[in-house]
Amino acid sequence: MGAAVGLLALLGLPAHAADVALSRLDCGGAPAPQSVAAFSDTYAYPELKLQLVYSCYLVRHGDRYLVWDTGQPADGSPRAPKVALVDQLRAAGIDPADIDFVGLSHYHNDHTGQLASLPDATLLIGRGDWDAVRPDTPPDGMPAADYARRRAPLAHWTSGEGTVQPLSQPQHDVFGDGTVVMVSLPGHTPGHHGLLVKLAGQGNVLLSGDVTHFHENYATDGVPNWNTDRADSLASLDRFRKMAEHLKATVVIQHDPRDVGKLPAFPEFAE
Repeated sequence: MGAAVGLLALLGLPAHAADVALSRLDCGGAPAPQSVAAFSDTYAYPELKLQLVYSCYLVRHGDRYLVWDTGQPADGSPRAPKVALVDQLRAAGIDPADIDFVGLSHYHNDHTGQLASLPDATLLIGRGDWDAVRPDTPPDGMPAADYARRRAPLAHWTSGEGTVQPLSQPQHDVFGDGTVVMVSLPGHTPGHHGLLVKLAGQGNVLLSGDVTHFHENYATDGVPNWNTDRADSLASLDRFRKMAEHLKATVVIQHDPRDVGKLPAFPEFAE
């Protein structure tokens, strides 16, 4: 018992912290390697091609659950997952209605594609992103069709039918015991977040969202052309990198195929 309490203290957790586990789910197809030239606004990678991946993550906190990001739509397209997120959960004996929270790193469709299949979950989303999707009319300069596509997965919550918790603070303690924390990392979108999960066995894990997309950009502060704020992007990269250093965290860059093996595939969990 003393050793367990000591480990919790090293992780910055109270002695009564719940058992926490983390798993990766396949939430998108595997298209051919694509050019990532546009992921650098300084033209750093004109020839680099990568086969980006699309992941969802399940956090088990005692007998409660958080789904982090919901991947590509399960629409039968080439980028769709082979098995829908809710079907993966059901196959492992988890009722999608029992998911307590669904946390979004941001509002892009490859992260919100299956959100509508979890209507009973409380939506956790950055305030800047919520403010960007809540209005009925698109912002100046955005085509109506593009805005409608962005908003569609969130319709259950923007209509007022679902429970939503917009997040305005630098970090949000999801379960109230410090084990699962959404971290504000704006720049890619106005309300972009990453996720810190503190595991008693594996240690701290940082899920990137899209604060960065692949190893090369992470190492060189690469900023995609479509990020909403360059200065915020660089500040968020700096915060994320320093958090990883100080917490001795395992960094999982969600779109980089080289990081897939850092977490077990669902239904197995890292603990």
